[in-house]
Amino acid sequence: MRAGNRTSLAKAITLIESSNNAHKEEAQKLLQELLPFTGNSIRIGITGVPGAGKSSFIEAFGTMLCKMGKRVAVLAIDPSSSLSGGSILGDKTRMEELVRQENAFVRPSPSAGTLGGVHKKSRETMLLCEAAGYDVILIETVGVGQSETYVRGMVDFFLLLVLTGAGDELQGMKKGIMELADGIIVHKADGDNVRPARRTMQEYKQILHFLQPSTPGWLSTSLTVSSLEKKGLDIVWDMLMEFEQTIKQSNYWTTRRHEQTRDWFHTMITDHLIDSFYNNPERKKQVRSLEEEILHGQLTVTQGVNALFGEKNE
Repeated sequence: MRAGNRTSLAKAITLIESSNNAHKEEAQKLLQELLPFTGNSIRIGITGVPGAGKSSFIEAFGTMLCKMGKRVAVLAIDPSSSLSGGSILGDKTRMEELVRQENAFVRPSPSAGTLGGVHKKSRETMLLCEAAGYDVILIETVGVGQSETYVRGMVDFFLLLVLTGAGDELQGMKKGIMELADGIIVHKADGDNVRPARRTMQEYKQILHFLQPSTPGWLSTSLTVSSLEKKGLDIVWDMLMEFEQTIKQSNYWTTRRHEQTRDWFHTMITDHLIDSFYNNPERKKQVRSLEEEILHGQLTVTQGVNALFGEKNE
């Protein structure tokens, strides 16, 4: 894997994803050995409104980086659809040009059926990609809502893709998602759409001016890009390099990564506590019994919870 063998990396990720207890132990040993070789990439989260062309952008941008000599890993995360897999299964077939690049690795990141699973497996997959020598990690959110917050908590730079017509679109866009963004790309800026895209870019720049920056010390900005005509992709890379230089100088780069790892640790403690609580057969029986009492109006919800944890009801 350290030699850059993609098959070995794929096998390592499959091991990390396994729910078999013996595999879990092996996976953590592998990860522990590889930890010294992680952390050397720039981690970029990419989200966007439906139809914004995330896959087209990732393919064009990733291919450009590969041709520059960069090693690019693409992970797609979809916690919102653990059954159908959302559109992540289609990404590999849509990114035909990128998949053919020797320096590229494209992989859907597992949801494991829970948001906590996304948090754990996606992070570990990202660390494996870094240990395998990929210096640009592109993490695409396919789900909507909570997945953006999860990915923001994993990456250095968060990129939001939008389309022209900002006025109407902003009505339906959550302010929260814009506050997460370090950069906004007005995509599909080609043909008759060039002038409207520039106008929309200016509108977003004004909006970003009034929002609190997502990253201290960095002023979030807006750019126009056409993946179809391969225009503006180099400017996106220049922006990312400027971001890395600025944030590393202020030392916030390391601070953020430490904060993210600490949050991950605490999230996993919570997940573990919930799992062990509900997997106890006696506890399960007690929960069902108390549920009945609550539903029949014999106990309040607070009294039920207090009874479960052996606390006195006042």
